[in-house]
Amino acid sequence: MNIKGLLFALLGFAMFSVHDVVVKYLGSSYSPVQIIFFAGLFSFPLLTFVLMSDPTRENLRPVHPWWVSVRVFGALGAGLLAFYAFSVLPLAQTYTLLFAAPILITVLAIPMLGESVGPHRWAAVLIGLLGVIVVLRPGAQELTLGHAAALGSAFCNALSSVVVRKIGKEERTVVLLLYPLAGNFILMGLALPFVYVPMPMLDLGGLGIMALLGFTASMCVIAAYRFGEAAIVAPMQYSQIIWATFFGFLLFGESLDRPTISGAGLIILSGLYIVYRESRGGKSSNTPVLRNRSRGYSPGSLRTSAILKRWKSD
Repeated sequence: MNIKGLLFALLGFAMFSVHDVVVKYLGSSYSPVQIIFFAGLFSFPLLTFVLMSDPTRENLRPVHPWWVSVRVFGALGAGLLAFYAFSVLPLAQTYTLLFAAPILITVLAIPMLGESVGPHRWAAVLIGLLGVIVVLRPGAQELTLGHAAALGSAFCNALSSVVVRKIGKEERTVVLLLYPLAGNFILMGLALPFVYVPMPMLDLGGLGIMALLGFTASMCVIAAYRFGEAAIVAPMQYSQIIWATFFGFLLFGESLDRPTISGAGLIILSGLYIVYRESRGGKSSNTPVLRNRSRGYSPGSLRTSAILKRWKSD
């Protein structure tokens, strides 16, 4: 069964990588606000079919409105900042910094969830932070808004994930999925008139492809978690580094420098060890850090833990 889960995961994250290639292409001409608004708009019909299948008959008022609001703004911040980072940084470097999210989840889980982190996971966190420093090379290269945006997206993604871990057992799946969509439509729609640039049909088609890729990739990752163990499936997201290197070189003329390779290795090693420790049982009373969501910054992606929870309850 793990082989099937592994293959679904590799396919899903490969499609997410193509999704991000489209983001980078469109990001050279359009604001992240415009890209996210239309990507979310095109994703909504696809996601509606998932939301309509919710069997419970209750209202859509959240049990924890404050925490749901934090999750909404966290998801929106993660998307805006990640899309900007993709538009100005090399693909592989952007992924490397976004992969700091599991490290930040581990840290945020202490004050927000009351979790205790032992010396092994603290060591993994410190190794991951060292990897971030290696990638950024403060003093050796100019730090740009793109670097800050990538790290800011990782933080927002971590915050949103920890909120779901905190309230996920009490909030309905449809609430956790619908409110970020509504927030995207309302807030990005309000900002859109200030940044809107007319789009030709080719670029609108690119947004449609983004929506389809994000949704299909999410379903593949969800299937991967149904057929495979989280400790096997979750690390497959790091395969995106390989795709980023390939697409970055082929389409954008990007090269992978030694500090980015070294820093990525440290960050990936840190994330793998955190997953390993949590998969041993009893290390975390909540969902493993890399299982909460396949993507925290794509409007068309689905939260894997929420969908799996609903399917298990059917």
